[in-house]
Amino acid sequence: MCELYVKADPILYESRSRSLRIRGVVTTLRLENQFWDILREIAEVDGMTTNQLITKLYDEVMEYRGEVVNFASFLRVSCTRYLAQRPQRGAEVLSLVQSR
Repeated sequence: MCELYVKADPILYESRSRSLRIRGVVTTLRLENQFWDILREIAEVDGMTTNQLITKLYDEVMEYRGEVVNFASFLRVSCTRYLAQRPQRGAEVLSLVQSR
């Protein structure tokens, strides 16, 4: 079981910072590359750029909660929740592996 995790490309868990403007304020977010990739995928599915998606998520969580204590963690959790909503993707990968 651990091989799945241990053999991950180190680039995936390397952190990268990005600057973006949220509500007129320039801010910097630091996330692991894997999460930036997932955010890009979510944005593409929704027809947005990654920065547009992040701004939309910020606006919506602020509207719903009134504050965001740790926005980077919120984005990581959002990514895992997105992946959890894709059970068919896991089934597709499993069938590809089994067919080899």
